[in-house]
Amino acid sequence: MTNETTGKDVQAEEKRLYLPPHDLVENSNVMQWMRKKGFKTEAEMRTWTSENYVEFWDEMAKTYADWFEPYKATLEWKPPIAKWFVGGKCNVAYNAVERHANSWRRNKVAYIFVGEPVGDVRKITYFELNREVNRCANALKAMGIKKGDRVGIYLPMIPELPIAMLACAKIGAIHVVVFSGFSASAIRDRLEDCEPKALVTCDGSYRRGKPIMTKGQADEAIEGLKSIQKVVVVKRNGQEIPMNAGRDVGWDDFVKGQSGSCESVPMDPEDPLFILYTAGTAGKPRGIVHAHGGFCVGPAFTTSWVFDIKDTDVYWSTADIGWITGHSYIAYGPLCLGATSIMYEGSPNYPDFGRWFQIIEEYGVSVIYTAPTAIRMFMNEGPEWPQKYDLSTVRLMGSVGEAMNPDAFVWWRRYVGNGSAPIMDTWFQSETGSQVIAPLPITPLKPGSPSFALPGYNVEVVDDAGKPVPADTPGNIVLTEPWPSMLRTVYKDPAMYRETYWSTFPGKYISGDKARVDSDGYIWAMGRADDVLKVAGHRISNAEVEASADKHPAVACTAVIGKPDKVKGENIVVFAILKPGFNGDANLQKDIKNFVRKTLGPIAIPSDVIFVKDIPKNKAGKPVRNLIKAKALGQNLGDTSAVSNPDAINDIPLIAK
Repeated sequence: MTNETTGKDVQAEEKRLYLPPHDLVENSNVMQWMRKKGFKTEAEMRTWTSENYVEFWDEMAKTYADWFEPYKATLEWKPPIAKWFVGGKCNVAYNAVERHANSWRRNKVAYIFVGEPVGDVRKITYFELNREVNRCANALKAMGIKKGDRVGIYLPMIPELPIAMLACAKIGAIHVVVFSGFSASAIRDRLEDCEPKALVTCDGSYRRGKPIMTKGQADEAIEGLKSIQKVVVVKRNGQEIPMNAGRDVGWDDFVKGQSGSCESVPMDPEDPLFILYTAGTAGKPRGIVHAHGGFCVGPAFTTSWVFDIKDTDVYWSTADIGWITGHSYIAYGPLCLGATSIMYEGSPNYPDFGRWFQIIEEYGVSVIYTAPTAIRMFMNEGPEWPQKYDLSTVRLMGSVGEAMNPDAFVWWRRYVGNGSAPIMDTWFQSETGSQVIAPLPITPLKPGSPSFALPGYNVEVVDDAGKPVPADTPGNIVLTEPWPSMLRTVYKDPAMYRETYWSTFPGKYISGDKARVDSDGYIWAMGRADDVLKVAGHRISNAEVEASADKHPAVACTAVIGKPDKVKGENIVVFAILKPGFNGDANLQKDIKNFVRKTLGPIAIPSDVIFVKDIPKNKAGKPVRNLIKAKALGQNLGDTSAVSNPDAINDIPLIAK
């Protein structure tokens, strides 16, 4: 392929402002709200909504959610404990499905499920979705599941996954979704902690056209777990599986004979909705608890304002529901808005690299939300794949999972966004629940920056003493005020909640991520604070070095680690995947080193550039740096279950004894 930009051009792209199309700006959901409120500029609106965040969230709660009982106070804040919508009653499943099934949207398609096998398609209306959620909810109640009980869900990207989530929410049970790519030991760690009464899984799924076993992993994971009373098994690929008599039941038999009607249980806004496990200290997963009230509001508001979702849109988040992006932007956000969403089961390059683009063309996708790692994969294959398809319906795009490098921004906008669709580069975490830093459809864009804190959020980038950093100086991303979709606690460990997120800067949430703010106020995310290289007394972000090396015309993707050095502390090592047509010789290694030196300064020059075929990554597309470093330094690898491409581990050579 032809490289879109040179390194010099990419640096210029970071400073260039991309203006959104005029029609999109004028007709956007946020602009309609601004006109109603009398705001003349985006800056004026953002300032007011941050200063008056409680009043703003009160209006958003009344705009995007229906309440069984109105709340008496929008917020009670006694750091670090927040109570939102105090005295009200709500249920996120009611807002996501039931109210639409009882409205003019009853026959509107909620999900277009596209299975990995070509031609495997299901269209599910809100009426049909509501009926299936109710049948599952009634079946859960019949087996004794009640408010506060946990239900584990270990499923691939099939419709029964959101159906089971919504069924739990409807009756007040707490769902615990475990990513379907996890190993048995990783599943067990999570289920041992939350002690679910039931597990919903399936016989198997597909991976690049081949059937793979899911039930066997589930059986191994729950062996000896006394809390599990029932295992519900969805039939997906039809393979032969063992069934434990008295414990295991097929999905069809489980819901057979159950009524298609079920009233949503009125929930206190602070009642737990789900637990989602994220990486914790010492390798122990940390159970992040989210609440009904926050998820009735935060995901719906951000989906509406950031993605500008209209009733005519076909929206597609390519994420997996096993992660927070899927919870917020495949399940709760778009459903609460009554949107039509694509749910795709398979790989982006199966049966070929045109699969995503074929889906966009066939279903008229207008808004697509994906990750930079996928975009770079398509870039590596060349523009001929998107150019084979009619992508003219795409009007807005989103990015998540890591900072979007300018090269990817320019390419994706040109070949998928028709040269004009803006890209909403978003920053948020499992803990924040919904997007925190992101542009709006009215925001001039700088490629590589998620721009500003969203309306209603208060974000600062501070040094280790808690003071705002000067322009272009790395600092810590903190939220200075509470927000509705925030985590409520760490499951079974409120002390960890206080210590991890609120003790560094009392009364302020510390994200653990680094960023810098440029002279125009744009925020540039730099990755985890603990992913920082210490070179000759200087602290350098791994992600920043990766972003620099990724701009080299020969480089498709990189991962950066530190190698111990007795004098400097650490040397920088770059593992690089090359684009087709480039020869990985000593001259290119030297050129990449000099390129990084030129873009980041002499202190950041890598000591080693190592060419590899693949880089171990997690499902979000981020390099698993701790594992890469362990492999390269000959250390114990530990748990590798979070790696989405485990064969890539073998591509990392030993660089030190």
